[in-house]
Amino acid sequence: MLKTITHESGALDIRIVLIDDHELFQAGLLALIQDEPGLTVVGQALNRAQAFDVARTKPDIIVLDLLLGSDNSLEFLSELIEAAEGARVLVLTGVPDRELHLRAVRLGAMGVMLKLESSSCLFKAIRKVYGGEIWLNRSMMAAAMAEALRPGAAAKADPEQAKIASLTSREMQIIALLGEGLKNKPIGERLFISEKTVGHHLSSIFAKLELTDRLELLIYAYQHNLAKIPPPPRSGPTRAA
Repeated sequence: MLKTITHESGALDIRIVLIDDHELFQAGLLALIQDEPGLTVVGQALNRAQAFDVARTKPDIIVLDLLLGSDNSLEFLSELIEAAEGARVLVLTGVPDRELHLRAVRLGAMGVMLKLESSSCLFKAIRKVYGGEIWLNRSMMAAAMAEALRPGAAAKADPEQAKIASLTSREMQIIALLGEGLKNKPIGERLFISEKTVGHHLSSIFAKLELTDRLELLIYAYQHNLAKIPPPPRSGPTRAA
């Protein structure tokens, strides 16, 4: 097991585990990350059983492939996150299937990016996810935006006005910050409330708007002008809630 590096300043590297069934790819990824200041790999896994072993070491970030041999990692993603006790998952995949990407986010992944993207994008994604933000690849963000802006979407606004009117000013603030790509902890810090309180507000928002998850709320917020639509990405992945 590789060890966490402590710098002279006392700051700790972001502790990462790599879960991918391709040994050659994983070896290359290990070399890239170990050369990047502030990041260190503390564990590696090639299959489902090993994945749970390294998750229990409580890393900061899990870089996870969608397919592990005959296993689909989405089938045990929720359990993996629970076993890791707070680790944040960044899906790194060669599968360009937007539905699988969306499903990964709904199951708890905080980031999705494709293996064809650059190492600098990976490092940035790791740091953003570690900081509590969602990181989505461009095709996934485009799908969410297409859903929000599709013809006829605005026609649904009127029946929704009663639901929107039931939102408190605090809930509206949280939705707006969610649209900026913030997770619960950063939202709480911005609004000077606890992370737990943010969670309670989100539960109330979901109930009032009859939504089930953050991704649905993001699309709804764009449709009904409750959050600002981010500009089109110029290069690399785009952040979203």
